[in-house]
Amino acid sequence: MGDYLSADNIVALATALIGVGVSVAMVWYERLVRGKSIGYRVQMDIAVDSDNELFNSLQRTPDATLVLLRIENDGAVDIGPGDYTARDEQRALTVQFTGRYVQSAAVTQPDPGDLIEHFRLSPDTTGVRHEANKVFLPRVPLNPGEHYKLLIRLTGGPTRSGVEITGGIAGGKVKPNRSVPMDDKPPLFSRPARLITLMLTLCVSALAAIIVVGHGSPRPMNCATGHLEVTGSTAFEPVMRTMARTYTSACPDSSITVDAQGSEQGVRQLSEAGAAAPRGAAPAVVAMSDGPRPPGSYPGLKEHRAAVIAFALVVDDDVPVKNLTTGQIRGLYSGRITNWKQLPGGPDLPVLLVSRSADSGTRDIFRGRVLGGRGEPAFTSRDCRHKNAPSDRVVRCELDSTPDVLRTVSRLPGAIGYGEAFAAGSSAGLHTVAIDGRAPAPRAAAPAGYPFTDIEYAYTYGFPAPDSLAAGFLDFMLRGRGQDAMSAGGHLPCYTPEGLELCRP
Repeated sequence: MGDYLSADNIVALATALIGVGVSVAMVWYERLVRGKSIGYRVQMDIAVDSDNELFNSLQRTPDATLVLLRIENDGAVDIGPGDYTARDEQRALTVQFTGRYVQSAAVTQPDPGDLIEHFRLSPDTTGVRHEANKVFLPRVPLNPGEHYKLLIRLTGGPTRSGVEITGGIAGGKVKPNRSVPMDDKPPLFSRPARLITLMLTLCVSALAAIIVVGHGSPRPMNCATGHLEVTGSTAFEPVMRTMARTYTSACPDSSITVDAQGSEQGVRQLSEAGAAAPRGAAPAVVAMSDGPRPPGSYPGLKEHRAAVIAFALVVDDDVPVKNLTTGQIRGLYSGRITNWKQLPGGPDLPVLLVSRSADSGTRDIFRGRVLGGRGEPAFTSRDCRHKNAPSDRVVRCELDSTPDVLRTVSRLPGAIGYGEAFAAGSSAGLHTVAIDGRAPAPRAAAPAGYPFTDIEYAYTYGFPAPDSLAAGFLDFMLRGRGQDAMSAGGHLPCYTPEGLELCRP
């Protein structure tokens, strides 16, 4: 419970609640405060020069004035003809002047233009009527932001005398809005909009600060203490190092050492440590293995399927071969093909087989998946370039790790080897080779039928105690953020929808 009541969580929750409150307030403002609203303002109120009359058909008067009145929907909701509450169908709104009398009134500049049709009671009768100091307006529908203007000539009083529009709007109101000069542009955002934007910006900034300044990543659910050793596969070593760093940075009381020595060596080390441990005490060791251990071997070990791992054949860039059939590969690794010129498009270079040592799980997978269960030729070279004896048919060396194989193949013309596909595809000086027309791909997503893939296993001695570092790290690796590291390293985690299908026993 203490983790949930941390300062970061409290601030984050409070910030989120403020954000939700601001959003609710915005909706409340738009729908309830602004709601339905008709606003009006005087845009022009001038005396008319008696020598330059604009309404020539009217009697000239020395105290004539001209008013331009703008009427608009400044709310957030449409206003239809049925929203006006006046009983008189022809008097929806009333414009009333103080101390002045209306001589004539006309609609000008409706926006949109088709609003003009709503000011006609019939083809020959206008709906804009006037009487004494009042102008009566019909039921004009207005969407938010739409407006029309009235040009009204008056007499009997000075300019700037009172102007008021009255009338009822169901669930709304009619009110004056700010009077601005005709050339003045209204602000792009209203004051409430600016306030809401500012508050939301503060909320988002606070959350970002919590993420950036606070703990860089969430602590794993099983954040255990102590020391753990991870051993085994060199093909999986880069991913394991990434996961170890991620876990220990989030769990500072834990320590994880990664010491990859090959799948077989790692499993053997785990088994020996378990046998030497007191009864009921599991060693703090996790061994990674390319492929499963033979049934019945290493009793006491428990396997955990981690990811689908893909491997690739690689050749030095001096060998332009891009595809090999299964038969050609077996010919190379049986010693029958000793020079690349024996293959179509191959150069005149001796074949150099760069292999893994007997402890390698990758070598076991290559033997079982590609060579059909047949073993590779005997060890014949210490430097991967020259034969140990003139009678040796082919050059074949053995190296301890995937990086060693890739480095060696990249520097020896005519060399061929194998290794984890993601690392192989990003290595310079060599290229991967398709098998029977099927090329390896990251995340074990090679075409259907690509043979050089298997499951990466994590082995423990028995089931580790629930509160142990081994159990916590294992859960982190298989079901937690360790999946991200496996995906980034080119592997398909077993505990994903696609992985579950491929990792089924």
